This record gives sequence, structure tokens and C-alpha cells, in this order.
Amino acid sequence: MSVAETTETRPPSEAEPDRPGPAGTTTARRGWRGKLAAVAAVLGGTALIAAHASLYGRWLIDDAAITFAYSRNVADGFGPVLQPGAAPVEGYSNPTWMILLALGKLVGLFDHGTLFGVNDQILFPKALALACCAGILVLFYFGAKTLSRRPALITFVAGASLAAIPSFVIWCFSGLENSFYALTVAALAVLILRAVQSGRLLDNQVAVGAGLIAMLAALTRPDGIIYAGAYPIVVTLFLKRELLGRSIRAVVVSVAGFAVPYGAYVIFRWFEFGRLVPNTAVAKGQEPPTLDDLARPGEIVSYVGWLVVAVAVACLVMLLVRPSRLRTGLIALLAPFGLTVVAYIVLEFDWMGQLRFATPVWTLGAFGGAIVVVEALAAARLRGRIVLACLLVVALVSSVSGLYDQGKSYRANVKTAFCIVAERDAQAINGFADLLKLPDTAQVGLIDLGGTSLGSRIRVLDLAGLGDKPIADYLHRADMQGLRDYVFTQAKPELITFIGSWITTLQFNQDPRFERDYATIFLNPRIGDMTVDSRNWVSYHVRRDLVDDAKLAELQAYAQKTLPPILELNKTAGLRGCANIQPGMKVAA
Repeated sequence: MSVAETTETRPPSEAEPDRPGPAGTTTARRGWRGKLAAVAAVLGGTALIAAHASLYGRWLIDDAAITFAYSRNVADGFGPVLQPGAAPVEGYSNPTWMILLALGKLVGLFDHGTLFGVNDQILFPKALALACCAGILVLFYFGAKTLSRRPALITFVAGASLAAIPSFVIWCFSGLENSFYALTVAALAVLILRAVQSGRLLDNQVAVGAGLIAMLAALTRPDGIIYAGAYPIVVTLFLKRELLGRSIRAVVVSVAGFAVPYGAYVIFRWFEFGRLVPNTAVAKGQEPPTLDDLARPGEIVSYVGWLVVAVAVACLVMLLVRPSRLRTGLIALLAPFGLTVVAYIVLEFDWMGQLRFATPVWTLGAFGGAIVVVEALAAARLRGRIVLACLLVVALVSSVSGLYDQGKSYRANVKTAFCIVAERDAQAINGFADLLKLPDTAQVGLIDLGGTSLGSRIRVLDLAGLGDKPIADYLHRADMQGLRDYVFTQAKPELITFIGSWITTLQFNQDPRFERDYATIFLNPRIGDMTVDSRNWVSYHVRRDLVDDAKLAELQAYAQKTLPPILELNKTAGLRGCANIQPGMKVAA
């Protein structure tokens, strides 16, 4: 089948021009109804996503605040550094998201105080995420319009599906880049879909556009580089011998559209940070996938429910059996969707839970699933529709039950909250630093970097390696001895704080130099349910050469007065917000 279709095979909304007279009036009326339906579908789907997001309160993951710190310093003219005056280290892996936040700060919407009475460090990223979700649904509508007579229905079903998936909502509204990442993947898929359906796949504008969108995805998450292959794959799928030369040129143009700006950033990265990959990738030790990783898509299927996936796949197969314009479009969508699954397989397990790296899978999966279910119901005869509808009801009831449990569980036990870290660590560290009269160039070694980098008045030394190049290299080699040697003999931070089991992971508790060189200011032991109480399993330490017995007692008294109320609050208020986090914040003694 030719990629280009005649006008007669297009949906009526695209094939029938307005005509004068009564027929033209009817067509115009249908046009307005279609537009109202489109707006209602986008707004309705966005509202459902927002309603689900509201269940997680003002929670943001602490790692998002790492990007906030870089955005602040870029906007303030200090460059891409974690703190003013610090060495440039690419402790973020999402340049496009960081720039969007920096632009928000420049126009007064982010990191200035409050918006509508809410800390703008919380409200602006969530509002930006909601705008991205609305943009995704707009793209869905324009993509569905080339495939179906029911684009508004498909858009709403896809939006409702995304709203029902806790993994999608949690990570889009976590303060991280997931929402914008999903938007870039949706934009790429819809661009390719519309180009295939209109017979313009090999046009230079489409090729360049696909390359540029893939570049944005790659600069939003490192694994986004995989989407540079989406356009060449689709061109190959629809390759014709008589168009071979033109197809090759189009692929070259697309690759150039990706490689030139992406290569420019890699060159910038090398000269600015001294690495070809983000420092975060080095610290996390991304390894090539193994054969066992090929089973990881099963995690995605289990998350939403095997039955609902089986019904969607059955609908897809039914629609692919017969040659049609719809089949052509579905094949075009399967290429970028397949890449989302491959990217998920390649990435390492993520400690944050809730399938954080599956956001693109949910995005294109919801779109494709909505298309095949709606169109399969429309194509089936009455008896088939009844059977399919019954299967869908059973599948959805089973799926929604599981998804509800996932969302409820995460809501009760959210991972490392930005506000908890800022109030627990940044305030305590500033108080200790003031009592010790430490200069701003003093250092604190720590694990939870985000909120502390925003609020600490002294330099942060990231013992988890995201914001420190030497430590990232040690962690990449799993050289804990070398890491500790670096800390004890070179960095020598004036303060150190540990959270959870990191003190044993890095083996500081087994190194006699730690007990010799550092005195404990405060220790909250491991107690209770570690899913909840790990956020309170903390300790703070000071270098012994900075204190005598009296000064250590003063630090301990300050800690005993200020930390327990915060730790008690942490047990029940993981979703809470906090005041705007600025350097030097602390609890009054």
C-alpha cells in the first residue's frame, strides 16, 4: 500500500471542504462540534491527570532539586554549577528541563518566593508538568485525526488512561523531567504518524523536524538518544525501490538534524565539564543490558494488568490483519513505541520505584491503546462489540484495582521528599556551620543532595557521586576504599551526614579513620518500618579537630532541640510543602 492516500480515503473531517448553502452550513456546524469536542477531550483528560496528581500533595522528589539548583545558578549568571563558586560538574542529566526552569526563574515564576501562596519551587514545576500533559493530549488529537473519525474520543480515552496510571502521574509531577520527556516522545511519534498518513514522510521539513525533536529528547534524558533511530526505522519500514535515493537523503537529513545540535552540546559538555557523558551516568554505573533484562517489559505489563494488555493486543492484531489506512498509521506508531520499550530494557533498575523510566512507554502505549480499542469497537459487528465490551470491563476493573493499590501505596510512603531533605539537612547543617563559625567554603559530605544544595550556605560534597567527579569515578569502579581515601585525605569535609544504609554501603562504619577523625553530633537509629522510617535514619558528624568537648556538647544540644520535631513530622507528613529554600536557612536554636 502506498503511504500517500487519496482524498477519498481520508476521514470526513479532512476530506470534505466547506460548501456553500445548506450542505456547507451543516459541514461548518460539524466543524464547530468537532472543535468543541477536541477542546473538551483535552481539558477533560488534563483535568483527570491533575486530579490524580493532587493526591500526592506538594511532594517533589529530592533529586529534582538538584536540577533546581543548577537552574538557579544559570539564571543568576553563575553558570551550570551546583552552588556559586563551585567547580562545574554536570550533576544533572536533563539540560532542556533545567533550561525551562531557569527561564521560569528569569521571568519571576520560579525560585522567587510564592505563587498563589504556594512555594514556587513546588508550584512552577508542577504547573509546567501539567502544561506538558495538556500538550501531549493536543498532540494525540492531531495524531488521531489522521486515523479516525473519532479523534476526540481517542484523545479523551488516552488522557483518562494516563490519568489512571500512578507511574505516569507520580513521575510527571515529581519535579523531574518526565513530563517534558513524554511530550518530546509524543511529538516525535505524532510527527511521523502524520507524515506517513499524508505521504510527506520523505519531505525535508519532516526529516529535520524528527531529528530536532529526537535531539530534544536526548537532551532531556540520556536514553533519549535512542529516538534518533525512530525516523530512519519508519523510513525503512515504508521503503520503496523507486524512492531509495530520496529515502537515503531524508535519513541523512534527519540524522544531521539530530547530530549537529546534539554534537554541539557534547562539545560544550567536554569543554565545560570534561566528560562526554553526564557525571550522573558515570556515578550510576550504567552497564550494557543482559539477557535477563529482556524480561523487564513484563514489569510494565504486570503493572497495568495482563488482561488489559491482552485485550489491547488482540484489538491491534484484528486491525492489522486487513490492509487499510489505519493499519499504515499503526505500523508507523509501533516503531517509536518499540523504542520506548527498548530504552526501558537498557536502563538500570531505579531505586525510586514506580517504574520511573517507563513514562514514554505509558505515553505512547495509552495513545496506541486508545486508538486500537476505539477502532476495534467501531469495526466489530454487534455481537463482537458486546464480547469486546465485556472483556474490556473485566480487564479494566482488574487493572484499576491494581493501579489504585500502587498509587495508594506510594502516596503513603513517598520516596525522599525535597522538603524533608531541605528541612532536615540544610537547616541542621547551616545551624552547625554557624555554631562552628565555618566559612562558606567549608564542606559537608552528604547523600541527599537536592534540598541541601539549595539551602546550605557551605559547599556540598556529594558522597553519592552525582555532583562530584572524583567520587563518581570511584563509585563507577565500585572502589569504596578509594572513595574513603579521597574523603579522609583530600576532601576532608568539616561535616558529614548519612541517611539510611549509605554509611554501610560506602563502608564508612568499617573504616577506623571515620571514628578517629569525626565525632557524632546526632544519631537517629534504625527503627520501625524502614519504608517509612528510612527518611529518619540519619546521623550527623563533625571533624574532631574543629571541636572540643564544650563545642561538641553545644552542637549536640542544638541538634537535640531542632531535629526531633522535624523527624517526628517526617513520619506522617511526607506530602507536605515547605517554605522557599534559600542558602542559609536554619531552625532557630
